[in-house]
Amino acid sequence: MSMASPLERRRAGLLLHPTSLPGYYDNGDLGPNAYRFIEWLAACGFTVWQTLPLGPPHDDLSPYSAQSVHAGNPRLIALEPLIEAGWLSPDAERRAGENGWTYRQRRLIEAHQGFREHGGAERDAYAVFQRHHAHWLDDYALYQAIRATHRQKAWFDWPLTLRDRLPDALAAVRNEYAEIIDQRKFEQFLFFRQWITLKQHANEHGILIFGDIPLFVGYDSADVWAQREAFLLDAEGRRKVVAGVPPDYFSATGQLWGNPHYDWDAMRENDFQWWKERIRTQFTQFDLLRIDHFRGLEAYWEIPADAETAIHGRWQAAPGDELLNALREEFGDLPLVAEDLGIITPEVETLRDTHGLPGMKVLHFAFGSGADNPYLPHHHLPNAVAYTGTHDNNTTLGWFHELDAGTRNHLFDYLGGTSEQMPEVLVRAAFASVARLAIVPMQDVLALDGEHRMNRPGVADDCWRWRFRWEQVKPQIAGHYRHLLELYGRV
Repeated sequence: MSMASPLERRRAGLLLHPTSLPGYYDNGDLGPNAYRFIEWLAACGFTVWQTLPLGPPHDDLSPYSAQSVHAGNPRLIALEPLIEAGWLSPDAERRAGENGWTYRQRRLIEAHQGFREHGGAERDAYAVFQRHHAHWLDDYALYQAIRATHRQKAWFDWPLTLRDRLPDALAAVRNEYAEIIDQRKFEQFLFFRQWITLKQHANEHGILIFGDIPLFVGYDSADVWAQREAFLLDAEGRRKVVAGVPPDYFSATGQLWGNPHYDWDAMRENDFQWWKERIRTQFTQFDLLRIDHFRGLEAYWEIPADAETAIHGRWQAAPGDELLNALREEFGDLPLVAEDLGIITPEVETLRDTHGLPGMKVLHFAFGSGADNPYLPHHHLPNAVAYTGTHDNNTTLGWFHELDAGTRNHLFDYLGGTSEQMPEVLVRAAFASVARLAIVPMQDVLALDGEHRMNRPGVADDCWRWRFRWEQVKPQIAGHYRHLLELYGRV
């Protein structure tokens, strides 16, 4: 499938992170349920599967502050293919005290040993993988080994010789912890192999994979540790300023994300090679890619590192036009979508439109004000992506239950329908939009309420854990959605 043409025709897609798939452990993975989901998507008539970022998260499980911009989440590695390959014995029971993740970790170590004994020609493929990805894989595996042997401390709290990457100290770690380093590399080999195989299966079923990259990078990540020169850090690796957004729809005090900001001058000097490598990895994994917080490529909210909230920040200009031009020179046409929500200025719109990038139209933001609201369907454009809501929103049913009477009246006055027809009223509005791509979260297809939302921005606990169950997927859903998508010209 051409990377340049995902939105040349009308399509519809479904938003679901792979961790939200059903399965036997603490999160969904890339095993049989992912293949079943793709086949169900195709039966419904969807031609796009949108995910969240796929990087390895910290303990809060947020995909938006991963430990690497290149690596995949090892929690997503399915065990079934490893059993089928003969590298892993079947039917091993969980040990006392093991949760789903610690069980999966133990089994991945066992699979590595089985691979060494029975890998055959696959050992050559593993060697090729290591060479091809060495520019990030070596530092990532080293970072993970040091974390594992220093009680999972962040790199900026490591002993100074390791924090500052003194060659002798790193050489000693590579020697002493060679087994852990090789295990982490092997896990990435498995993730990339399973993900690319799954993507091929999706493409063969006419489904494009729509990915997502956070604009900013997690402070405690292999990327920041290994390439401190690309970020605004002091001599000891401490953040000078941090990322976030000013007060907005989601928070009266703004959002204090804490990510370090880029040293854009340094990136410009080497023609944005850091970004080119990052995007190259993503383009091997996805047919279409959303840039989260796109407005930060035009200007970003810079907050003092010691601030307690995001209120006292300032806007700083970013070289987004230069970056996108450099990426176009490298990759040709860019299959990118701009997440253009929040405080959007004419300058941000100009940057988006100059590069022909689709923006986002979220129907949860459309109602309760006047006819000039840009999210109302009569303001939509073909080069856009229409959503009911995103992973940061409540489910549509949960959102509807929280609306005041005036906003409900506006919703039904504009769209027609009744309370009993929610959330399908909003789903149909997304499908009817002139936007060439319409996306609905899985929760809306299943008509689930606010207990099933994926994330609550600004809330640290109990997010990113939602999963659906196959028994929630009624047999009539596929036929009903195929009818809707044919009705609105999206099959």
